[in-house]
Amino acid sequence: MIKELSIQITPDKEKDFEFIKTKIFSELKKNNINFKPSEVEIVFVKKSIDARHKNIKLFMRYKIYIGEKPGDEFTKLPEWKNADGNKSVIIVGSGPAGLFGAFKLLEYGIKPVIIERGSDTSTRKRDIASISTKGIVDENSNYCFGEGGAGTFSDGKLYTRSNKRGNISSILKIFANFGADKKILTDAHPHIGTDKLPSIINAMKDFIISKGGEFYFDTKCTGLILNGNKVCGIKTENTKTKDAKEFTADAVLLATGHSADDIYKMIAKISPSSLEAKTFAVGVRVEHPRSLIDAIRYHGKVPENLGAAEYVFTTQQKERGVYSFCMCPGGFVVPSQTGPEQIVVNGMSASGRNSRWSNAAVVVETRPEDIPAEFKNKAKETGCKDLAGLLWRNYIENLTFKNGNGQKAPAQRIKDFVDGKESKDLPETSYTPGVIPSRLDLWLQKQISERLAMCFKYINRDTMKGYLCDDGLLIASETRTSTPVRIVRNKETFECRDLFNLYPCGEGSGYSGGIVSSAMDGENACTKIAEKLCR
Repeated sequence: MIKELSIQITPDKEKDFEFIKTKIFSELKKNNINFKPSEVEIVFVKKSIDARHKNIKLFMRYKIYIGEKPGDEFTKLPEWKNADGNKSVIIVGSGPAGLFGAFKLLEYGIKPVIIERGSDTSTRKRDIASISTKGIVDENSNYCFGEGGAGTFSDGKLYTRSNKRGNISSILKIFANFGADKKILTDAHPHIGTDKLPSIINAMKDFIISKGGEFYFDTKCTGLILNGNKVCGIKTENTKTKDAKEFTADAVLLATGHSADDIYKMIAKISPSSLEAKTFAVGVRVEHPRSLIDAIRYHGKVPENLGAAEYVFTTQQKERGVYSFCMCPGGFVVPSQTGPEQIVVNGMSASGRNSRWSNAAVVVETRPEDIPAEFKNKAKETGCKDLAGLLWRNYIENLTFKNGNGQKAPAQRIKDFVDGKESKDLPETSYTPGVIPSRLDLWLQKQISERLAMCFKYINRDTMKGYLCDDGLLIASETRTSTPVRIVRNKETFECRDLFNLYPCGEGSGYSGGIVSSAMDGENACTKIAEKLCR
C-alpha cells in the first residue's frame, strides 16, 4: 500500500525524525490503516511554511510505503538518444524553453541546433560585471541574453503554479541530475541560486553536445528563410565578427525570451497578423533590509532554520491588479537593461539567500487599452498596431535612464513616494551601479504611480505592518516581468498561426512566465515538432 499524508510541526522539530515518524504512525492509525512499523518506509515529498500567524508552522508531506519499496518515481529521467542528424530543429535562444526543448528532441533522436545571440557563461559574466564597473551595456550579452537565458544570472527560482502545462517534477529532476541541490525536489518554493545555476547550465549544454546537438554563441537571428509562408531556416549574424550565415532545418523553435524586441519587429514586418497585444506589468523593485522583512514575516522572532523570509501579495487598485513578483529574500537588485540608454531592474538571490537585503518587484497590471494614444499611433505607423505596448515599454525604460545618472538608477524612499516628498538621501542598497534620489511619484505615469501608492498603503495596513517605512527603497523601473506582445500560435499544433514550421514558445512568445513554465512550454512545443517529424 502507498499512502500520501501531511503533518503539521513546529520549525524546531523539522530534523527530529523520531518525532516525525511517531506523528506519521499516529496519522496512519487515525485513518484505520493496519501496518507493522518494520514494514513502513517514509519518503519526504514536500515542505511548506505557514508564517501568517505568530506561531509559525511547517507542513510536511510524505509518501508512505507499507509493505512495499519506494520506486524510481523520484529519480527516473527521460531516455535521451544520440541524434543521428537525419532530422534537425533550429532553436533560437538557449534559455529554459530552448534547453528543455532540446532535451525533448533528443528523446526522439532529433538534432537540436541552438542559436544564441549572447555569449557563454564565462564571457557573459565579464560582460555583466562591466555594467556596474564601467557603465557599459553589451546589447547581446547581459543579464537577459546569453547561455541559459535571463535566469542564469538572476536567481534560478523554480516555483510555478503552471501544473497544467506539464510535469513540474520532471523539470526539477533534470535540474537535479545536472547539479542542482536535491532540495529543489521537495521545497515548496524551490530555488537554485545564481551562484549555482551557471555550472548547471554548462553541464546541460555539454550533455546536449555529447548527444549530437550543436550550440552557436554570439550568433544573432536576423531573419527567417521563407518558402512562401513556410519557414525553412534562419539568417544570422555573428555579433563579434559580423559574419553572416544561414541555417536550415526541418523546423524552427523560437525561444528568444521577453527582451528580444528585434524579434517582434522582424515578425511584424514579415507577418503582422502573427502578433497580438497582451497584458503585461510595469512597476518598481522594492528593497528593504532583510532583518526588517524577516521580523515582519516571522512576527518579531526569526527561527534559525527557516532562512530569509519570503512574501507575496496581490491586490486590486482602481480595477487593475497590483502585485509582488519575483521576491528575492536575502538577495540583490541587479541591472537588466539590454541597451545603452535604458535602465531596467530585476532581483536575484544566491543559493544561501544571505545578503543583508530582501527585494521584490511590485508591478501594476497594464492592459492593451491602457497604452497612451501616442504609442498606439506610432505602432500603426510601423504597420503593426500590436507593437504599441512594446514601444511604450521602451519609452519607460528610456525615461528611467534620463532620470538616472549613467547606470545609476533613480530611486526614492517608499514612505516619501507615498507622501509625495523628495528623498533628501537614500538608504544603503544592494544595487551595485548605485542609485540617485528622484521623484518617482512625479515622472512615473500616473496610472502606475497612483496604484503603487495605494497598494503600499493597503499592504502596510492589512498584511505587512512596517512595510511602508523610511528604510524601504523603490528603484525604477521594473518593466520585464512579462512581454507586452504575443506571437500567435495554433493551440493544438503550437505552430505559428501564419508562418508554418515556426514554433514560438516560452516567455518571449507570451506563453509562460518563469523558468519552469518556460521549460515545460519548450518541451510541449518540441513534442509537437517531434510528432510531426516522426510520422
